[in-house]
Amino acid sequence: MNVALPLNSIISSVYYNEKLKNNLIRSVVLTALLIALAVFCHSAANSHNDFYDEDTYDFSSSATPVSGVTSAMTVNLNDFSVNTKDVELSSFGYNNLGIVSIADGHLNIRESASTDSAVVGKMNNNAACEILSIDGDFANISSGDVKGYIKTDYLLTGIDAKKKAAEIISDVATITADSVCIRSGASTSSEVIGSGSNGFDFDVLGEEGDFIKIDFDGEDGYVSKQYATVSEKLPEAISISEFKYGAGVSDVRSQLVEYAMQFVGNRYVWGGTSLTKGADCSGFVMSVFAKYGIYLPHSSRAQANYGKTISASEAKPGDLFFYGRGKKGRINHVGIYIGNGLIVNAASKKSGIKISNAYGRTPVKVTRLLD
Repeated sequence: MNVALPLNSIISSVYYNEKLKNNLIRSVVLTALLIALAVFCHSAANSHNDFYDEDTYDFSSSATPVSGVTSAMTVNLNDFSVNTKDVELSSFGYNNLGIVSIADGHLNIRESASTDSAVVGKMNNNAACEILSIDGDFANISSGDVKGYIKTDYLLTGIDAKKKAAEIISDVATITADSVCIRSGASTSSEVIGSGSNGFDFDVLGEEGDFIKIDFDGEDGYVSKQYATVSEKLPEAISISEFKYGAGVSDVRSQLVEYAMQFVGNRYVWGGTSLTKGADCSGFVMSVFAKYGIYLPHSSRAQANYGKTISASEAKPGDLFFYGRGKKGRINHVGIYIGNGLIVNAASKKSGIKISNAYGRTPVKVTRLLD
């Protein structure tokens, strides 16, 4: 019997077997690669189990067959997830962040760790600080330009402080030029309602085109992006130790300013006259001056008609600064000058009674009621 195969049959058989061999090798290699990938993913997932247990992101995937592999291993990405629960929150530029937590009013910053020591500053609710050390029931802190001691009972720390900071941090627009126009709308043709001085901050309400929308003493104002920068900031302490009245300031002026300062941190209430429950700008001034026997109407525009008009350069603590809007400077706000270029005023519903830069807006009139 002749068992010899024709030459073309032998060649065809060898070619077929070689092709089968190559396909088999490719299949084995691909399978090995998939198994290695699965082991790597599983190992990586296990190495994160201490941190990523729950509150997960899910990534879904359908297994895709690989050519030449009859039974490929399926890797389901639903088996692996990332937990964000324990990811460290930002410290917002602080090494040891603390956030004041009080129901109302303000928290005194003391010169030393005692309620008998002098008050060197004040912090409103949600004000941030750097905790330098703990001394019994007091924390030694730094906030803004103020350093001192506050009671730890009123201080959030650690993860609680970071969570609160994430809730309250806000955008502020910082003026970067001298005497920048604040307008009523997002256009250079809009009415000028005031001005902002270099370095002064305004709360940001939004953006419109080339303008930043700001809270301008309770009104909507617009400043060109060309003259302001936007950044995130947390509230900080207010300094008291910087207020030095100097020569030529009467006792009654010092007493009036110190009295007015007691109410920093209290609420702004439109139409209100209560120094404790809430007042608007003219109601605040009216009630402070009433304690010293000077009775004023409940209107900033009307109050501007009382006393002697002076220049801003002549101002002493206790004088009144008036602000307006438009080219004619229609008066719509008033504050009490406390020295060093600052006023105390009922600013807006958001910020309440606060200390402000006397020249953050250009004053349209300054008057003197005290000798």
